[in-house]
This record gives sequence, C-alpha cells and structure tokens, in this order.
Amino acid sequence: MHQEPSMNGATTDSADSPAATGWFEAARFGLFVHFGLYSLAARHEWVRSRESMSQQEYDRYLDRFDPDLFDARQLARAARESGMRYAVLTAKHHDGFCLFDSALTDYTSVRAVGRDLVREFVEAMRAEGLRVGLYYSLLDWHHPDFPVDEHHPLRDTPARQDPRDMERYRAYMEGQVRELLTGYGPIDTLFFDFTYPEKGPREWGAEHLLATVRELQPGILVNDRLGIPGDYVTPEQYQPDRPLERDGERVTWEACHTLNGSWGYDRDNHDYKDPALLVRMLVQSVACGGNLILNVGPNGRGALDPQARATLRAIGAWTDLHARSVHGAGPSSFEPPPHALYTQSGNRLYLHLPAWPLKHLHLPGLAGRVRYAQLLHDGSEIRFHETDGARHEHNNLAPPSQPPGTLTLTLPIARPDVLLPVIELELDTSTGTQSCGSTLEEATSPL
Repeated sequence: MHQEPSMNGATTDSADSPAATGWFEAARFGLFVHFGLYSLAARHEWVRSRESMSQQEYDRYLDRFDPDLFDARQLARAARESGMRYAVLTAKHHDGFCLFDSALTDYTSVRAVGRDLVREFVEAMRAEGLRVGLYYSLLDWHHPDFPVDEHHPLRDTPARQDPRDMERYRAYMEGQVRELLTGYGPIDTLFFDFTYPEKGPREWGAEHLLATVRELQPGILVNDRLGIPGDYVTPEQYQPDRPLERDGERVTWEACHTLNGSWGYDRDNHDYKDPALLVRMLVQSVACGGNLILNVGPNGRGALDPQARATLRAIGAWTDLHARSVHGAGPSSFEPPPHALYTQSGNRLYLHLPAWPLKHLHLPGLAGRVRYAQLLHDGSEIRFHETDGARHEHNNLAPPSQPPGTLTLTLPIARPDVLLPVIELELDTSTGTQSCGSTLEEATSPL
C-alpha cells in the first residue's frame, strides 16, 4: 500500500460513476488483508524495495512459501464478528506475486503450493455474507517489462538502463484484471494501487483499463488510484476530520488504516493502535460520511498474530452492542457538544462520548426534539429535561448556564464499561442537512 498525498484525498467523484455506492456507504466498515511473500520476511510489505533485493534474493521466500495456517473461513468469521461488512484481499502486490491462478505468469500461489488463495478468500467471505473486494497493484517488480523507476528494487543497479516495453506490461496487467473479474464471480470492489509522479494514467492506460473493468462487471466499485475519477477516494493512514469534497460536492470515501503502521506482517513492530482508538476512528469516519477499512497482515504461515486477533475481538464486542450507530448511519445536521460525535440513521441520533461527562451533558438545539433517550449497549433509559435559560438548574443564585433550546441529559456517574459509550436519541423529526461531528485527532500522518 502507498498513496501520494493530496490536499484532501478527494481526487474522484462518485456522482459521475455508473456504479452504485449505496451498499458501500451502508456497510461503513471493512477488512483489508495484505498477504504475500513479504509476509515471510516479516519486515513490511515493501521489504524488497527497501532493501534493494535482487529477484534471486527475494525468491528465497518463494522457495519457502507454505501458507498452511491461512484459513479464509476463519478470516471471514473474524471479519463478520468484528462488525465488518466487506473484505479486500491483495490479489497481487508490488512484488508481482499473485495469490490467484493466472495463465499469464508462473509467479503464483497456485504454481508454488497448489492453492488459489483468492478463490478461497472469495468463497469464504461470501459464505459469511460479506461483500468481496480485491486489491491489484499497478506496480510489478517481477515483470520484465515494468520499468525500473524510483520504487523498483533494482533502481541503483545497471538494470535501470534496461529497455522495458510498457505496452506489453499494460497488456499483461489488463489480462490479469480480466482473469480476476471473469474467474471468481461477482466482485464488489476493486482497489487499484497506485499512481505516483513517474507513473500515472497514461502509463497505466487508465481510461481503457477502467472501461474494461466496467464492461466486465458493471456494478463494481473502483477506487481513485488509477489517477482518474473512480467511485470513492482512499485517504491512507490519516483520519479525515470533515467530509471530503471535490469542487464543492461531497464524495464517497474510505479511510485505509493499519493496526500498527505496516500493511504486511511486521514481526518486530509492536506499535499497535488501541481498540478504543480504532472504534473512535470508525465512528468519526461515519460521522463525516466515510468508511473505515482496517488492515490485518497474516504472518508467514498465513495466521493472524495474537494482538491482531485480540484487537478484532475487542472491536467486535463493541459492534455487537452498537452496530446500528454505524451500519446504515451517516452524518447528522445537529452540532454535537465538545469532544463528542454524532451519527444518524433516520430518526435515531447517536451520541458517541469518548470523554465521559460528570452527571450532566448539554445538547444545543435539541430541546423539544427528543422523544426518548437510552444507553445503546444495555437499553437503559437516560432521563433529560429542557433548559429554559432563566435559571441554573440547581442554584438559583447562579447565572443561566445554557441557552434556551438546550436539552440536558442526566447521566450515571460511572462510565459504561464499553470502548465507546453511545446514547441513542429518538427524535420527533429528522433533518436532511448533514454536517460532520467534532474533530478526532489524526491517528497517523499521511504517507
């Protein structure tokens, strides 16, 4: 994974696309899976480029590739139990190694170990009721016609001067995309990766490639990394704090995040994000009209490490109780109180509270608009009253504390024992105008 940074990530506009984004925006939460030969190196998915490995050096991982613990059914169950509604697998990463059966190369998991991991993944995800996506890298450090450029492992060798035929490479790339979109049934999303200064739409043949994708699977969603408009934009490793726009119009987007800063398995990287932070990132994405796709990198044998499994379980424990504040929800027109986030679905307004207030919480503009309030995790009632602006609710000698139109919730002293408490407010009416919730700090910097 890699993306050149942009002003706001909004490089495409889904409104111009024939593909329907409804299911995608309702799903809100997805699983990304990065797995390949680099998983055996256990030093980041860019290990071949970072260490300028020759193909011969890198092939020591091919010789030992044995994903005996890669169980797509377990992955699918873990995704569903975590509250995820779709999943994306790296069919081919930058190293060129394919996890699918390709007639165009021997550099595949089928030739290496007799297993089509894409097929296993697709079938397992569908069996769990999840939408299916595939990742396909536009780069290919194994293919003899892919130019040796700034990212290529051989960039500092005489190979940089070797003649390469980009037209032949484009034909290869299109052929593999055809294989993926004709051999595995309906594919819901296609995640291309990535455009950069030395390689852009012209080099990829982006217009033709996208037209081919649309022809093969008209209902598929395609991301923005061909360098031309697609169906959704993909801010990577940073968390937008407002809806993303292009030319003043909101776009469909998906924030792409790792558990620990590495997409592929990285044995010695223990900088894991706390599950509570990940839940807040998910909620903020929804509050700002976007999705969150969260990555796991199985180890060299194909299994998730204990920390990844524990993180997914913790998120799942929260989504079990709070799913309706995320799935099918989106931004609200109401302005949340400080350090809180709103999501909304119809006449249900969801107040997410990363910081737990002391006994009372004031909600501007909601007086007379709420029928009922409850903590979502246990359905326990939250009592409330309106502030008339004439007196302090407990001390008549104090000046008015809140303006008229404020709804005041009376909360328990003890914070609920969940990663992120949520109060469900049943509204008398709902509005169509959308606005983003309050800002959550960025989790990481953009690449």
